Parts: sequence; structure tokens; C-alpha cells
Amino acid sequence: MDIEEFKRRLREKMAENRQAFEGVYKDQINGLMGLSKTEIDSITPDTADLEIYDQLITVVKEASRVNLAQAQLKERIEELGEVAVKIAGKVPSLAAIV
Repeated sequence: MDIEEFKRRLREKMAENRQAFEGVYKDQINGLMGLSKTEIDSITPDTADLEIYDQLITVVKEASRVNLAQAQLKERIEELGEVAVKIAGKVPSLAAIV
């Protein structure tokens, strides 16, 4: 990939992120981003929780960007598995959804 392609993709991703942080689930995203590594590690002792945490943030960002219904967001989180549901439960505004 050349530098121009990289810059184009980066601009697109930054625009998507801005839409997510301005979307319906912006508070939930902020809550997830505010969790400490210790809080996440309290769920499982291995690094799998960090990978799932990253996936959860991606799901909530995309749900916010496209204004996904809460019921659909709940389904997407549950599809990530029990660890994702537990992480979501640490954020009060997400806990109310899952």
C-alpha cells in the first residue's frame, strides 16, 4: 500500500470515528473507553478479554454511527460472548441494554 492509499483510508476511518462519537451511543463508547485495564482483567486473567474489549468497542462504535436499535445492539454484544456481556455490564449505560 502506498502512502496516499494509507492517508485516504485513515481519513475515512477518522470520519467514521467522528460519526460514532457523535451518534446515539456516544455515552456508551465513552464509558467503555474509560474502563481501566484492571477492570477488564478482572473478568478473565488472560489477554482474550482485551481482544473482546476491542471488538466490543468496535461494535458499539458502529452501532452508534448507524444509529442501530438497542435491541439489535444487545444482540450484537451477545454474539461476542459472555466476556463481552460482562465487560458491557461494567458500563452502567450499556448494562441497561444488555
